[in-house]
Amino acid sequence: MSSTPEEFRSGFACFVGRPNAGKSTLTNALVGQKIVITSSKPQTTRHAVRGIVHRDDAQLILVDTPGLHKPRTLLGERLNDVVKTTWAEVDVIAVCLPASDRIGPGDRFLVAEAAKVAKTPKVALATKADLVGPDRMAEHLNEIAKLGETHGIEWAAIVPVSAVDGFQVDVVADELVKLLPHGMPLYPDGDVTDEPEEILVGELIREAALEGVRDELPHSIAVTIDEMMLREGRPEDKPLLDIYANLYLERDSQKGIVIGHKGARLREVGANARRQIEALLGTPVYLDLHVKIAKNWQTDAKHLKKLGF
Repeated sequence: MSSTPEEFRSGFACFVGRPNAGKSTLTNALVGQKIVITSSKPQTTRHAVRGIVHRDDAQLILVDTPGLHKPRTLLGERLNDVVKTTWAEVDVIAVCLPASDRIGPGDRFLVAEAAKVAKTPKVALATKADLVGPDRMAEHLNEIAKLGETHGIEWAAIVPVSAVDGFQVDVVADELVKLLPHGMPLYPDGDVTDEPEEILVGELIREAALEGVRDELPHSIAVTIDEMMLREGRPEDKPLLDIYANLYLERDSQKGIVIGHKGARLREVGANARRQIEALLGTPVYLDLHVKIAKNWQTDAKHLKKLGF
């Protein structure tokens, strides 16, 4: 049954957590489709991405943020700033604490920082529930409760969840919606994100490049889109989207890793990215991908600006 306008709720909730705490996977599970890239590499998310969950009784806007961490570069500092700016502006903060890991210094730091946003209600999510048994989960939930007490946080709810197998994803949505203010929808029905298509496309290319590269590379990869447009002169029922993109690395020595023997690795990246982009946009794609070097871009303010940070 649809809610009356007086009962309808709408607002923003942000997922925060250490790098690789399952924030992006959970965002995609709640929205019902992939809008945020996910990777086994930590710190994959580089800006706040909004995903929109439409329900009969509410519109929940989820903000997936980069992992809060001890920054080693100017990029790292900027990513932490994104997190803190975001949680100062949302209606609910959902702290992701993976059940597969013990509560560590990074989690304590995160919860201490979240506690400073005193008036915003907070939910604790024991993510990656599929990776642990009942005894370990009970222990983890107990640790989360104690962590809240230590930092003066009264959790509005503590929810075990697995985005991978869908366990309690709907419960997470219910708990977040309860804490939203009453109000009309903020986005048109059917919208799943307000990210520009070019940003989403760039992220899918970066995700394809991240998979299978050596550990030294993940943070060294950035993507820019030079041009994205439908090819002229094609029949309406056979459109083709031309995308010209650049993959930036920090050092010449990294080029060989990404390009691979006789360009095989780059072709594989292009093919994987193209499949994902076509699934997202529903249009056949021609992808032209070039590898470029922006020396030490993570620590260079000028390069960071050029690459959109």
